[in-house]
Amino acid sequence: MILATGQDRCYDTRGREIPCQGTGQDGQWRFGLSGFPRFKVQGELVEDLLTGLFWPKNAALFEFPMSWEEALRAVARLNRENFLGFSDWRLPNRRELRSLVFYQAKNPVLPPGHPFENLFHGWYWTSTTAVINPRYAWNVHFGGGRMFYSHKEDERMVWPVRGRFRLPATGQHTCYNTLGNPVSCSGTGQDGEIRSGLPWPEPRFELRAEAVFDRLTGLFWTRLADLAPGRVTWEEAFQVVVELNRRKFSGFSDWRLPNINELESLVDAQYHSPALPRDHPFQEVREYYWSSTTSFYDPLWAWALYLAKGAVGIGLKHGPHFYVWAVRGRPWRPREDSNPQPAD
Repeated sequence: MILATGQDRCYDTRGREIPCQGTGQDGQWRFGLSGFPRFKVQGELVEDLLTGLFWPKNAALFEFPMSWEEALRAVARLNRENFLGFSDWRLPNRRELRSLVFYQAKNPVLPPGHPFENLFHGWYWTSTTAVINPRYAWNVHFGGGRMFYSHKEDERMVWPVRGRFRLPATGQHTCYNTLGNPVSCSGTGQDGEIRSGLPWPEPRFELRAEAVFDRLTGLFWTRLADLAPGRVTWEEAFQVVVELNRRKFSGFSDWRLPNINELESLVDAQYHSPALPRDHPFQEVREYYWSSTTSFYDPLWAWALYLAKGAVGIGLKHGPHFYVWAVRGRPWRPREDSNPQPAD
């Protein structure tokens, strides 16, 4: 129940394209849910066949950016007006909006052949508050693919969504006003009210010796979340995983550096520092982690998860910026009845 990033090429630390075989990079493994054609156009509505979501074909429906509160009100107005024949529109949560990001593209970071029009190559609001500072909310940048938070009074573009999300919910169940104070969720249209996405199993994680099984995604993670230890370069991160496999860590030799979507799947948007479920069993959790996914915007950089915040950003490959966490297995795939199934 994790989307493939779309990355099908590999790059060295100088940003040069190289053969993928043996690199351990995202472009070699390409794990996650994918499919083509991905989108089905129905008049002014576009169905995402992977996620089950429906988006307006016009990605600049409101023409101009607006504050977070204005965005929530604008979507509520669409429902009163029965826009395109539907009254169940919502501001997408962080996982719904980010599900459109394709990591082998830039300006915009959308899958090739997408049918959308008038997409702004900048920031779009989500309905998810950044709990590290609840006066801020998450937004996604459709020029480069980053996900960070902005003050709720800042102005961002708005792209509403509807439909049943086939991927996991964000975990957020509290709502906040623009001052950052908790409020009743009823009628807000926020992520904490709607909680779109598949519910999480209880408990989510199972401890299995030195590994942790994620019952939500089907992935296995090392219990120790600082494998180097310490911060290393991107190239060194891959070598740490090679050594892990040489030693058959926890009895397995198929550990790998996770892609950016696999890393982000760990985030619980209800918490921060770290942005993990409060009852997680991991040890030595750090602030930021390398992924195996190169930035297509500039291949000198690679994607990273800023786990204290829950943000998705980048780091220069040749700098010792981030920590190493390893994963193994393939993500579950969703089924129409929403029961997870092993990936083929």
